[in-house]
Amino acid sequence: MRLKHDDDGFTLVELMVVVLIIAILIAIAIPTFLGARTRAQDRAAQSNLRNSLSAAKVIYSDSNADYNFGIPELDRVHAGLTYVAGLAPAAGQVGFIVAPNLDGSANQAVMFVALSQSGTWFCLWDEGSGTGAGTYFGQDSTMTFGTFADCQNGW
Repeated sequence: MRLKHDDDGFTLVELMVVVLIIAILIAIAIPTFLGARTRAQDRAAQSNLRNSLSAAKVIYSDSNADYNFGIPELDRVHAGLTYVAGLAPAAGQVGFIVAPNLDGSANQAVMFVALSQSGTWFCLWDEGSGTGAGTYFGQDSTMTFGTFADCQNGW
């Protein structure tokens, strides 16, 4: 007579191998996910700066004058962003200053600054005329912006 053994379950070794495989997959996936999250947060801050510059250019074009605007004018053009005067916004806000051109002529330069949720600072400087005419951008891990030279190291 034969004894019948019931082999319907998994052994402890088989279960441990499955747990090990899942742990290896998680160890690979988590850094990738965190990197993607940081990049997305940085891109959101950069997008806010680009939208702010577009709003400033609309104001500049409509007034046919210098960059001479404040928070109410920016809100009228792009109400979806939170603007603050100065260069120390909180995450999710856009700070700005209106400044003279590098050559000292009229207020045709504007600087926007944003703090990403990841902790990286981004800036965008636009000068409408003069010797430094153009748009410049930069990033830093600390908020050290304040002049044109600080905002030209690229993203």
